[in-house]
Amino acid sequence: MGASSSTEQPASAEQRELENIAASTGALPLLQKSFPNLSDPQTNAISVQTLQQCFHLCYEDPVCESQQKPESFPRLLDHLGSSIVDLFFLSEKGGINWLGFLGGYVKCCGRMSTSMSLNILLRIFAMAVKKLGLSSNLEFEPDDADCKINGSLLPSDLLLLLWMCWAMLWNARTLKSSERKGNLLLPDINHLVLSAVVACAEVDSSFDLWNCDIVGLDVQLPVGKFLNWAITTAPILSDCLTQYVNRRLQISVLAEDEAGSSESISGDMSPNASQALLLTRGRAWAISLAPRSTITEEILKLCFSADIVGTDENLLYRFVISPLIL
Repeated sequence: MGASSSTEQPASAEQRELENIAASTGALPLLQKSFPNLSDPQTNAISVQTLQQCFHLCYEDPVCESQQKPESFPRLLDHLGSSIVDLFFLSEKGGINWLGFLGGYVKCCGRMSTSMSLNILLRIFAMAVKKLGLSSNLEFEPDDADCKINGSLLPSDLLLLLWMCWAMLWNARTLKSSERKGNLLLPDINHLVLSAVVACAEVDSSFDLWNCDIVGLDVQLPVGKFLNWAITTAPILSDCLTQYVNRRLQISVLAEDEAGSSESISGDMSPNASQALLLTRGRAWAISLAPRSTITEEILKLCFSADIVGTDENLLYRFVISPLIL
């Protein structure tokens, strides 16, 4: 495993510090188990390509509940894994050694403030957008200890960012094996985007909140105001990266035992499936992103259920329309 054996030189002070930080998150045993599974026995290091593939997320044809769907989204996900690795995992000659693996994990998933976690999500998003060949209005100050962000987001950018976070959580909660691609359902989260627009953007009195095209909406959301909105409205959003990274590392350990196994996505995943509910999947997720409460995990389980219509109706209320009205 990654920890030093009796035949190796004693761990450096830096290694001990990183191991202690990882242990404080509860992830050290997972890191120690996944490192030998991913690394080359000859070099005792993980190749950049192997770690990128470990974190790779690909859904070729997501099912979208909203009619407003940026066509670039599936291709954006293709660059998620490489963006995580390139930003946080230091590669030396021969690959990413145990120290680089520990350090990378601590940088992106260690204990940190909500604002710093959101900052990291924005960095990953901006890197993926850049790899996709699209432009971004986000600017980062790499010499700053907290990697200060300047610039702004368009509503269409925010939609992509939120869907990226949703996709990571969906993958972490539904896929059980790296050998199979599951299905991805993208909820209608226009209400969440519009909440940020109202809170962050300067719009005139003629702005029609209920009949606007989010994808084509040309208003700027200053990144500072967006972070304030996210911290107060959706702080749990910052947890999605850690859940995703941990699950992908777990899969690297369990893949052999669970080969070919994934959650059965046999429920109704048509775009209209959750429209028969007063509380749709997207609205339930928005509620779960608010400051954590005792019901948060219950709502999350329902959000990422394969069949939302068949879930606990005490939380997701069916809206039944009489055929006579139609």
